[in-house]
Amino acid sequence: MTALIIIIVVVVLILLYITATYNNLVNLRNKVKNEWAQIDVALKNRNDLIPNIVETVKGYAKHEKETLNEVINARNKAVSATNREEEIKAAGEISNALGKLFALAESYPDLKANANFIDLQNKLNEVEEKIRFARQFYNDCVLSYKNKLEMFPSNIVANIFGFKPEAFFEATDDERKNVQVKF
Repeated sequence: MTALIIIIVVVVLILLYITATYNNLVNLRNKVKNEWAQIDVALKNRNDLIPNIVETVKGYAKHEKETLNEVINARNKAVSATNREEEIKAAGEISNALGKLFALAESYPDLKANANFIDLQNKLNEVEEKIRFARQFYNDCVLSYKNKLEMFPSNIVANIFGFKPEAFFEATDDERKNVQVKF
């Protein structure tokens, strides 16, 4: 009789552990999804600002089509991205293209003094800051989630229930390079 009680207690403890671990994994996965949604909102905001900035710069830098087209193409890739990996890549391309655009704007004193351009640039800088923070929080959540997926014994529960790792938001090779504008 005592052995039966011990077996029942052990089984109950194992079930409680599995339930707690499963719920923790679901919580971490949902945090990752939530943080990605925060990045997505900020990226959409940035994508909405880009056409206004490009149009403002076009008025001053009509012959700088290559840089302007690069910004527009990067934005279009971001808007048409169909999965998280494409969005991450496109976000890097936009960051690189915007860096070139703002470096280009430095060579046009009238543009630098234009109130509309300054306002748009400030708004974009605010959005970029939000994106940086959102990326950091997202990556922190991905790290916690991945740790839980890979650490023993929670990895057993994760494998049983089919939990999959998420990708970190990493800088692209282009984002790691310094922006160079040549005239």
